[in-house]
Amino acid sequence: MTYQETLDYLYSALPMFQRIGAAAFKKDLGPTLRLCEQLGDPQHKFKSIHIAGTNGKGSTSHTLAAILQESGYKVGLYTSPHLKSFRERVKINGECIPESAVVDFVEKHRRFLDELKPSFFEMTVGLAFDHFSREQVDIAVVEVGMGGRFDSTNVLHPALSIITNIGMDHTQFLGDTLEAIAFEKAGIIKEGVPVIVGEVLPETKAVFEKISHERHAPLTLAQERVKVSRIGAPVLKETKWLQAFSLSYGEKQVGLELDLLGQYQVLNLPAIYMAWLKLKEMGWRLQEEDLLRAMRNVTGITGLKGRWQVLGESPLVICDTGHNKEAVKVLMEQLLQIPHQKLFLIWGMVQDKDVSGVLRLLPRHAHYLFCQADLPRAMPAKDLQALAADFGLLGDCVPGVNDALEQARKNSGNHDLIFIGGSTFVVAEIEEL
Repeated sequence: MTYQETLDYLYSALPMFQRIGAAAFKKDLGPTLRLCEQLGDPQHKFKSIHIAGTNGKGSTSHTLAAILQESGYKVGLYTSPHLKSFRERVKINGECIPESAVVDFVEKHRRFLDELKPSFFEMTVGLAFDHFSREQVDIAVVEVGMGGRFDSTNVLHPALSIITNIGMDHTQFLGDTLEAIAFEKAGIIKEGVPVIVGEVLPETKAVFEKISHERHAPLTLAQERVKVSRIGAPVLKETKWLQAFSLSYGEKQVGLELDLLGQYQVLNLPAIYMAWLKLKEMGWRLQEEDLLRAMRNVTGITGLKGRWQVLGESPLVICDTGHNKEAVKVLMEQLLQIPHQKLFLIWGMVQDKDVSGVLRLLPRHAHYLFCQADLPRAMPAKDLQALAADFGLLGDCVPGVNDALEQARKNSGNHDLIFIGGSTFVVAEIEEL
């Protein structure tokens, strides 16, 4: 098969949660374990860091991968979903898995895949772990897809587990309370494996303490150990946007700059820094100058896109993949701090999210262009427009994401502000990303 034929097979033959939602979700690690057994159990042949969380796990995964790579290690990185290319999900030292490796994997194992009928995500996990094993990475940073306990990536026995935070997302699968969702995320905690929890809430702290104690997993509550404050707004330095932070850990003070511009990185940095310290304790060769240099160039080292990404100026155009209430709340707070005349929001969502809960957080004074991503789960733009009107959010229905962006630019002036968001899949369709 050609690479395109291989992708067509994967998308059509295997259930894909990103496109069809609940029908592709399984509370069963059995198929992943059987696939890994067929592949020779590659998940046991490389060291790994396993990262779960409602928000921030993508930024945390990419930042840690950048730090380890800048420190001289060969680093695998598994993330989902992809924005532009399927190959983005599986990287080594910032390089996407080659098309030939995807084709070879499917051709070699197609008969078994046809018999097993794994989900798209289960197959992708097997592909990633097989690739990391064959390429003999020093360590792989692996992002959980959804939840933790039954996520396909949970066949790993990592060197370090990280849970960034807990929020109300995927409640139809993970539970409708913070405690229930924390229990599912805590499913990645393994016997004797250190675990770092980033943001801790009163409702979730006891869950993490109980499970880590039962599994003899040393627990670090990063937010209680590391204090981070943001210093001013992002600044353009030699064609690169950076935001500055002050970090304190005991008596130690660290000033750093990060090229991930979302204000929410304040919440991610404590866990990232504690992970760096924990890895040093484990014997990994990590220097502070490599840490600081990597943080200034996470996007360049790893290819991360879509996190408070600036797409243009005059008018200022920003996009972000944040799509649940916790993420959108922080995004809107940061957005409204930016001086502007008119504000345009290009907004689309998927139907199985808490759409009303998110719409309540959006500013009424903005002009909206309601759009929809090209996938079955997308909420039709007309339906979103009608629901948004109930919250006083008014604007036009322009279903195509890029058509909406073109219209916003046409109607805006140099001092206006355009934001594109509401769904990872909306951001993924921006042509200039």
